[in-house]
Amino acid sequence: MSLQRRLTRHWTSAVSAFLAVGLLFGTAACAKDSKADGAGSASTLKIGFLGSLSGTYQAVGTDLRKGFELYLKMHDNKLGGHPIDLKVADEGDGAETAVPAATKLIKDEKVLALTGIVGGGSVAGVAKLLDEAKVPLIGSNGRPDLKDVTRVWTTSFMSSDPGQSIAQYIKDKVNGPVFAIGPDYQGGYDEVGGFTNEFVKIGGKLANSDGKTLWTPFPTTTNFLPYFSQIKSSGAKAVYTFYAGKAAIDFVKQYKQSDIKDVPLYGAFITEGTVLQAEGEAAKDVYTVCNYSPDLDNEENRKFVAAWRQAYPDITPTTYAMASYDAAAVLDRAIAAAGGNVTPETINEQLGKLGQISSPRGQWQFGKNHAPIQKWYLRQVRNDGRALANVLVQDLATVGA
Repeated sequence: MSLQRRLTRHWTSAVSAFLAVGLLFGTAACAKDSKADGAGSASTLKIGFLGSLSGTYQAVGTDLRKGFELYLKMHDNKLGGHPIDLKVADEGDGAETAVPAATKLIKDEKVLALTGIVGGGSVAGVAKLLDEAKVPLIGSNGRPDLKDVTRVWTTSFMSSDPGQSIAQYIKDKVNGPVFAIGPDYQGGYDEVGGFTNEFVKIGGKLANSDGKTLWTPFPTTTNFLPYFSQIKSSGAKAVYTFYAGKAAIDFVKQYKQSDIKDVPLYGAFITEGTVLQAEGEAAKDVYTVCNYSPDLDNEENRKFVAAWRQAYPDITPTTYAMASYDAAAVLDRAIAAAGGNVTPETINEQLGKLGQISSPRGQWQFGKNHAPIQKWYLRQVRNDGRALANVLVQDLATVGA
């Protein structure tokens, strides 16, 4: 059992006893807090945001927060006609910090719903708390497969979806075996596993000597050069990986300084957002798979990009920000549909009735696993004017169920 899984079990067990009494009164208190402040006025609702605002994935968590807050700013700080009191907490690097932070939001702040969450392990750790409190999560980053998703939704993707959607393209383009490498934690297992499982299934061959992904210790790995030596000796014709945040910067910059710099590099999220600026020329020509591009030509995206650039003129909107923007959008619709009876249960019920959702990424809808059925895109880092950008190349597959 990995360290992260042991820590997740430890924290979940510890807080379960702590919540047993408090959660009994939580929903009733939420309902009380949500009553009208006065005749004819809409009540103020508490929504909790949990994201990595420190640590390895700080850049991702920051974008999630910016995306959600941008939607609120564009809608007079209201969702479903109700003023929103957004309670923010730091997820940190995983479940060991995410679970107590979520506990505080649920028990002390008595939020009606939770959003955000960067790490798959954090989602798994928090899921039991959500079920006990009967509070829904509208997550806005990759999510692992869970046995019970009654109150767990995501506006981004299942963590295995990106790799699955690009596997056929890589098999068709690469003449030879592909080396798989990624971080040793739940998100890495899901992200890279989505590619390797689909790639092997359709007849692709992995260059890894044992046919299994090479895992790098997380979050401690900052020197990837020894791993690149293994890739060199494998005879790989391409590399597939997943890293985000600071780990992505280290990986990409060192890759272009190594003996495998000319081996084509494919991945998920390794050039997304502000990490691309930090990677600079080292990221040029890297291919990535993503469910979003600022280049997409639709009304919702034009509106989103214009508002984003007004708020953050020096930063390109990311898939993280877009998915969090969408989390606010679906909450907006669900709360409005709940009418005068806005509770965690009615919000959760209405989330399942939303149907097609207009988004900056294009149309999508929740599937049976409470994750989007959506199209994925291939991008390549190229010059867009004077700046490097993730330029849209082509459509890939529509994934989701």
